[in-house]
Amino acid sequence: MSEKKQESFTVTDRRLFTADGEVRQDISEEQVSTSSPPPPSAKSDPSPNVLSPEHEGSIPPAPTAAEQQTQADAYRKSSRDLDSRVEQSGHSAKDLEMTFERFMASLYMSAMLQLGLMQEEGGQPRLDLIGARQTIDTLSLLSEKTKGNLTSAEANFLQNVLYELRMAYVEVTNALARPPQAPAPAAAKR
Repeated sequence: MSEKKQESFTVTDRRLFTADGEVRQDISEEQVSTSSPPPPSAKSDPSPNVLSPEHEGSIPPAPTAAEQQTQADAYRKSSRDLDSRVEQSGHSAKDLEMTFERFMASLYMSAMLQLGLMQEEGGQPRLDLIGARQTIDTLSLLSEKTKGNLTSAEANFLQNVLYELRMAYVEVTNALARPPQAPAPAAAKR
């Protein structure tokens, strides 16, 4: 019978930050300044597009023009193949085209799911207030960045979506802030 070899190893926690985003006490300041950026929960520079010299090497280089062209060609070919299969199944490939309204509707549905006001068929409603707020803020950002570039129908649709989602967000957060209501007293027995 062969002899079992017992191996041991040491685990070293190399994380620089606690779950709260604070620098761990057993980490030196030098290790923190030469490592990766802090976790998302920690405070960050207000200009995220400007990289400090120590972080420049942490972002991979952009693909070359040739790589981008090859990828775009492969994507178009794959899309054409999918479209032909959709057409063969008796449906229209036009139904798959992404439009601005469909994109807004997708974000609207995501926010409604996050607010717990809709759920998947057979599923339970789930509440994700932070996700809902980020989705609403994304729509607001799109509204600001596309101002003057949308058709009147697109702009109207976007403003209606934002209005409905903001109102729903306020209603949900207000409902959560209210104390639970006591059950109504049972009717007196005769």
